[in-house]
Amino acid sequence: MKLRRVGHFAVIATLALITTAASRAAQDGGQETRLRTVHGEAVDKQGNPAASAVVYLENMKTQEVRTYIVSSDGTYHFSGLDPNVDYQLHGEKDDMMSSTRTVSSYDSRRNMEFILKLIHKKAEKQSPPARN
Repeated sequence: MKLRRVGHFAVIATLALITTAASRAAQDGGQETRLRTVHGEAVDKQGNPAASAVVYLENMKTQEVRTYIVSSDGTYHFSGLDPNVDYQLHGEKDDMMSSTRTVSSYDSRRNMEFILKLIHKKAEKQSPPARN
C-alpha cells in the first residue's frame, strides 16, 4: 500500500513540475507579445507629410537613441519597445521640429500612434565664447 502512495506522489510531483515549466514558458513567450510599437506620421505646419524628416526615439533609462528617416508618405515606425521603460519621441526636418512626446511605462497600450507636427523652430546652437 505504501509503495502505491509513493508512486502516486511521484506522478503528482512530476505533473506539477511539467505544469510549472509549461506555465513559465508561456509567460516568457508572452513577454514578446507585450513589447510595444510606436508609429505615426511626421507632418509640416499645413499637415502635409514631412518626407525625409528624422524621428528620434530616446530610451530614458539607457539614453540610447534610435532614429527613423520618414518615408515619402510621412510615416515612421518603431517596434520591440520595452513596456517597462519610458521613451521620448520627436521629429526634425531642416530648421523645424515637433514637440516632444512621452511614451510612459505606465501607459498599458501596446500600439501607440503619434502625429508629430513640425511647427517649432529649432534653437540655434551657440558656439562657446572665444578665449583670449
